Amino acid sequence: MQMEYRAFGRTGLRVSVVGLGAGGPSRLGMSTGRDEEESVRLVRRALELGVNFIDTAEAYGTEEIVGKAIRDFDRDSLVVATKKNAFREGRPVPSHEFAAGIEASLKRLGVETIDVFHFHGARLEQYQHICGELVPVLQKMQQAGKIRHMAVSEHFASDFEHDLLQQAIKDDLFDVVMVGYNMLNQTARRKVLPATRKKGIATECMFAVRRAFSKPARLREILVDLRRSGEIDQDALDLFDPLTWILEESDAKTLPEAAYRFCRHEPGIDVVLTGTGNIRHLEENVASLLKPPLPSEVIERLTKIFGRVYSVNGS
Repeated sequence: MQMEYRAFGRTGLRVSVVGLGAGGPSRLGMSTGRDEEESVRLVRRALELGVNFIDTAEAYGTEEIVGKAIRDFDRDSLVVATKKNAFREGRPVPSHEFAAGIEASLKRLGVETIDVFHFHGARLEQYQHICGELVPVLQKMQQAGKIRHMAVSEHFASDFEHDLLQQAIKDDLFDVVMVGYNMLNQTARRKVLPATRKKGIATECMFAVRRAFSKPARLREILVDLRRSGEIDQDALDLFDPLTWILEESDAKTLPEAAYRFCRHEPGIDVVLTGTGNIRHLEENVASLLKPPLPSEVIERLTKIFGRVYSVNGS
């Protein structure tokens, strides 16, 4: 299958619909014992497959790997995104330290310009510090040509209903947002994506595939909790075989494939991130994300079952 590309909101960038995430549980394989050269090969394989969007972060420890992997590729054809936390150990990062962190990211990545720079995993209670003290730092970096577009990623591990992003989108300070979205938590469809589409704000989708889609026991635990909270109906699913019907009613071969396709074709999502430390797994994920939408009947049923869910993210 051939990679597909699309306009990245109002940024003027053109991006692959598949983005390589350099964090997550694997961190390009670094978390599972891969050596650096193996991780570099994985990034280069993604580029060979047509992926031109790479998302990393200071906190992941993978910026140098990304920098080594992209060294021989046409820089103008790539979109490199990275991130830095606005708070450290519960305390706000001072503006001068944040600026130094951006310079360090540029050096580790081996680039003169970062295409998309995120405030990493931001929370609503951090927003005042971000806007008052740190946004001016990024604006100066933009003027100096060191950053192209300001962005913010939410802390979807706790902000299941996107409070931070709703405020950020309202204020319209950022050209790009990273939003959590998947089959189990579809709140972004109501609370984020209509507004980003209206304003031309580009979107990166994270959490498309989490443990619930590959660990049946974890999915069962989540569904039990959702029944107790009333977020799904008691008779909505068989707890011991809850989602096999998706494979029976579509051409998807696996639940993770279906989960990727669910997000990939959601109106308003520009790039779906996928992270792995295994090249074969990478190839499978890219193939999944390039497949057609799930049947409308499947989408409608998933929406009916999980449309009220707001308290989980699938992890």
